Amino acid sequence: MNIGDIPAKWANLDAGRPALVDIPTGRRLSFGELENAVRRLANGLLGMGLAKGDRVAVLARNGIEYFEVYYACARAGLIAQPLNWRLGVPELARILEDGEPSALVTSTDFEAERQALEGQVEIPNWLQYGPGGDDSFERLKARAEDTNPKIPAGGDDPVLILYTGGTTGLSKGALHSHRTLTMGMLNQTVAERVVPSDVYMLTGQMFHIPVALAMNYMAHGCPVVLMNFDAAEALEIIEAERVSAFLGITTMLNWMMAVDGFDRYDLSSLRNIQYGGGPMPETVVKAALDAFPCTLIQGYGQTEGMTMTFLSQEDHAAAVSGNRPERLNSCGREGFVTRARVVDAAGRDVPKDGRTPGEIVIQSEANMLGYWRKPDLTDDTLRDGWMWTGDVATWDEDSYIFIVDRAKDMIISGGENIYSTQVEAAIHQHPGVLEAAVIGVPDDEWGEAVKAVVVMKPGESATEREIIDTARTHLASYQKPRSVDFVASLPKAPTGKILKRDLRDPYWQARGRKV
Repeated sequence: MNIGDIPAKWANLDAGRPALVDIPTGRRLSFGELENAVRRLANGLLGMGLAKGDRVAVLARNGIEYFEVYYACARAGLIAQPLNWRLGVPELARILEDGEPSALVTSTDFEAERQALEGQVEIPNWLQYGPGGDDSFERLKARAEDTNPKIPAGGDDPVLILYTGGTTGLSKGALHSHRTLTMGMLNQTVAERVVPSDVYMLTGQMFHIPVALAMNYMAHGCPVVLMNFDAAEALEIIEAERVSAFLGITTMLNWMMAVDGFDRYDLSSLRNIQYGGGPMPETVVKAALDAFPCTLIQGYGQTEGMTMTFLSQEDHAAAVSGNRPERLNSCGREGFVTRARVVDAAGRDVPKDGRTPGEIVIQSEANMLGYWRKPDLTDDTLRDGWMWTGDVATWDEDSYIFIVDRAKDMIISGGENIYSTQVEAAIHQHPGVLEAAVIGVPDDEWGEAVKAVVVMKPGESATEREIIDTARTHLASYQKPRSVDFVASLPKAPTGKILKRDLRDPYWQARGRKV
């Protein structure tokens, strides 16, 4: 199996079949056209001197070229290294130094970042596409051969590094192979019940694992519609392109349902919506089931293991009809190619009583190969064939899993992972701050919102706006606190560790969440 063969399969079966619809540019590509571009780009990259296992980084928003890079890298035995364009140049440079790519592909939207990075990192080949650019990306394809690269690649060969965060807040690369992505896609096929007539709308960014969901639909010959999310535009696209499926997070679904004139849009083509990316209030789930004329499923996953558990269409229907309604607070049960357990520190299953907490562990061929160049962290996460997620949960007598705490104090707001240590470090740039603890609190729009709890130095003072502005200076906008509490002291364990759970509990208990 080679992920890069997806366009080749459908180009052979039906070359004129629609493959990609790029809403921002208005471009449309058939599978035949995509396959031609993939072959040429793969040969062009190899012709630049890249060899099997070399990395190709990408800094761009969603677009046809992004898919070309993914598939071409897979075909040529290379490893794609997508970059979160929301990050600042220093963090981008650190990730590039970690991955050591042999080429960096950028769109002209990020010309300023490209110029800044050129002065900080050594990368042999720089490629660019987009209006006003140097056209090096297109010229590389134009002069390359339109033949299939003769590089043996697939199976357990690595093909993708997706950067996530760790306990220190620093990014780490989850390394996936052709096999792990394929098995994760199989999980999605069964859960989403993909059919050849589907049209998939990719609402998230392509540097995240949800891009594999889009690839899965393409593997079934389904077209993928690319956009950079806007609620009203999403509704227009569903109507115009007859979209049947997409992945939405709490924020997206809330914004879409709040669009003026929502009821006037023809959404009858929708078959299924998957939601995930963080807590989804029960009220939003029920509102979505009422508003959208289709089924819902929930998926719980991580960059390291793709989507691992699912709350099925039937589970949702039963819950809203009054049969086990509490399961709307569950992330469901293990997927088709996944085994999921909730265990204690010794790896023993905790009681299935819905009360006893333990850690979620996952056994699956969709689990990552490991963390890029971090063997110690890999050994701590992948043990005896199981991946330890760090997420604390309970489970009930039927193995439905209920997450009660996020891993390593991570906050998921609007589908984006926010690491409290990064936000705390930024807040500490204010000279008057003595201590800071950052937590996630319930938010109906974003799932979770970032709250900072701050202790000022004796004799010092600050306003909420000053703390937020200080953080904003050092972070991406989505990472900054939305509110600040000032306190005289923070709760601590005898070891001196700040007890963030004591800070979070009052907010979540008020919402009826077990903590």
